[in-house]
Amino acid sequence: MMEFKDIEELKRNGFVGFKTIAEMKNDGCRELPGPGGVYLIVRPQNTQPQFLTVGLGGHFKGQDPNVSIDKLKANWVEDTCVLYIGKATSLKTRVSAYMSFGKGSNVGHWGGRLVWQLADSDQLLVAWKQTEEDPRQVEKDMIKEFRDQYGARPFANLQS
Repeated sequence: MMEFKDIEELKRNGFVGFKTIAEMKNDGCRELPGPGGVYLIVRPQNTQPQFLTVGLGGHFKGQDPNVSIDKLKANWVEDTCVLYIGKATSLKTRVSAYMSFGKGSNVGHWGGRLVWQLADSDQLLVAWKQTEEDPRQVEKDMIKEFRDQYGARPFANLQS
């Protein structure tokens, strides 16, 4: 069973990278592998978050990606560094789209959008793991394990 408490545990489970979002937005995505896998958005400091009323995310198809401060507070999960678990058939393509959305571009990466309403979003880390298994199943299994441990989905993994 995977633990989601700290970065060292994630590394023991095969995750690599741990680049800041600021680095990734500045073309750090080029080092990502092309094949599929799962990726995480990780908050290295265990302090109370500061939420933004208006985040950095783009308005895809005219929809406002922002939610209320109350909803952000309700979604926050204590005692974990993992904020979002994502899947990708191409890690390079998917994480690049996620970073573009975080720069305000109107791209179709609606998942994980709550991350962009954190004041420290540029200091968050991106980690990834290639998988031979179907990334959708790996993501689903990881979210289930997280939910079993914390009683909730990761902060930015909203129910569709």
